[in-house]
Amino acid sequence: MKLVIASNNAKKRQEIAAILKSQGFTLVPVDETIAVEVVEDGDTFAANAEKKARAFATANGCAAVADDSGLCVDALDGAPGLYSARFAGDHGDDAANNALLLQKLQGVSDRQAHFCCHIALILDDGRLVTADGQVAGKILDQMDGTEGFGYDPLFYCDDLDKTFARADHREKARVSHRGRALQQLQQQLKRGVSHD
Repeated sequence: MKLVIASNNAKKRQEIAAILKSQGFTLVPVDETIAVEVVEDGDTFAANAEKKARAFATANGCAAVADDSGLCVDALDGAPGLYSARFAGDHGDDAANNALLLQKLQGVSDRQAHFCCHIALILDDGRLVTADGQVAGKILDQMDGTEGFGYDPLFYCDDLDKTFARADHREKARVSHRGRALQQLQQQLKRGVSHD
């Protein structure tokens, strides 16, 4: 089945594509995908993911998968959460978002956090399949590593014993919130949601 990745974030697209390639989908190349600007105004990760997937499925006339994900910090009452990509104001300004996170956590000893991800897959016939994933860790007091994107240099993953920014893409995909959500999605498809 042809599938578009409903994201305009190149690094996120690469991460999702690497995981989905082994799951029997024919991924539509980015240069053949009709991109859609979707306002992420839902009040949950699930609402935003479904909105993006439906918009891309309609625009491209084929199945589409989208995720909405974010970093939830215990000491900040779950912030930045839904606003992770635009925490400091501008959407996708990783440096500013990381700087603001460090500023808000200055002097804070409880640095526990988790990433969460909600995946929405719209099949050719309009059916919705969803999955969720989480990964626990903590926020460091300085950047560590150069891989990945977003908050990866500050997020020390409990399962990897290092930051996401020090993990290669295979290590990260195995334990990340997005990787776990996509693995759950794959299991749901195997259990009876045909995508042939």
